[in-house]
Amino acid sequence: MNPEKKIVPDANREGGMTARDTRLRKHAEYQRVYQASRKQFSGAMTWFAARREDSGVRTEVTGPRVGLTVGKVLGKAVDRNRIKRRMRAAVRANLGELPAGVDVILHPKRLVRDAEFGKLQSEVQRIFRQAAAQVRAAATRGGGIPPAEKKA
Repeated sequence: MNPEKKIVPDANREGGMTARDTRLRKHAEYQRVYQASRKQFSGAMTWFAARREDSGVRTEVTGPRVGLTVGKVLGKAVDRNRIKRRMRAAVRANLGELPAGVDVILHPKRLVRDAEFGKLQSEVQRIFRQAAAQVRAAATRGGGIPPAEKKA
């Protein structure tokens, strides 16, 4: 990271964070979340959540960050882009549910493309609340979100 780079608060966004501040962007960031958490399931997507403090990673961004993965198995580029647009809108609407210092990765299923937006939004809200509860529980017991079981 460039040490001279400063985060400029955006007055149009809640909490002064820009959309760029709320995204996981690098492959290493995704890998850290995968390693530090286990796969969780919901009706419309699978998801992973990890606290940044647990991995010793320091970033300039203190708020929550969300990453989306929409693979080619979900359809052609038009379909994948539509899924990503809908997911980004649902994430923006519910980002306040996540506590600071948490990274979440969402893997939507194909049904997200045609689901009612209200249902999609409530699904993301439920996932974020569940992730926040896991983070709070992990903080009270002094550990991180339980990682996936390693197979020998």
